[in-house]
Amino acid sequence: MNVEKFREVIARRIYVEEISLGEWADGIEECCEKEIELLSEDLPSTIEFLQNECTADEYSWISEVIDDIVDKNPSRELVECYKSLMVKFPEEYEKYHIAGIIEICENILKWEEENGKKKRNSCG
Repeated sequence: MNVEKFREVIARRIYVEEISLGEWADGIEECCEKEIELLSEDLPSTIEFLQNECTADEYSWISEVIDDIVDKNPSRELVECYKSLMVKFPEEYEKYHIAGIIEICENILKWEEENGKKKRNSCG
């Protein structure tokens, strides 16, 4: 995972939200897609990043896309690692309702375990 690029995308995401006055903008979707791409490209390095370098702010921004990452690349290790950060970042965990997001991720994993890998079309 390219941490520098990830941090650039987060900075861009924050900027786009500020200039759009909190309204949803195309640039936000673009940033989310780039986050998903960066965090999905190498799950072991993403897990290492979460364990060692992830900040509270980054943890909260990742909450926007973690379910998409898990849907794209089902990984119990990734979900457990992300979930473990609730102890390290309890304020963000509560403020951004990350428990619900983790539940969605766990449901994705459960579905995958029960039904096998989803067939994806070219649109996602």
